[in-house]
Amino acid sequence: MIEFYPQIKMVHVAAVIASGSLFLLRGAALHAGMTWVMAAPLRYLSYAIDTTLLTAALMLATVLHQYPFVHSWLTVKVLLLVVYIGLGSFALKRGSTRKTRVLCWLAALLVYVFIISVARYHHPAGVFAAIPQLLSTST
Repeated sequence: MIEFYPQIKMVHVAAVIASGSLFLLRGAALHAGMTWVMAAPLRYLSYAIDTTLLTAALMLATVLHQYPFVHSWLTVKVLLLVVYIGLGSFALKRGSTRKTRVLCWLAALLVYVFIISVARYHHPAGVFAAIPQLLSTST
């Protein structure tokens, strides 16, 4: 199954971009006062993208033999995913005030970007793991 790694990774990365872009768009539109962001077709599209994303992630973990709660960077990704989902829920629906929804939306976007950095560096500290290397090469 390793021979399908490039295709699986491509689907996973495309789903990450689609999921984040849709969340960014829906959140921005919601905070601009648009009501279409909670329409059923958009919600179902989000579910389909996220299901594809999760399926590709599970396939990658199986193919590469890297698993959450065994490899620390994947553990961090999974835990941050739970935080991202919770913040996203408060940002789009459950937040009781506009301020709460905006803050949760912004926090969810930051968590999303950090999850990507953890994946990119394969390190629990994500982009922060690269700071010592960047500092040592600039001197």
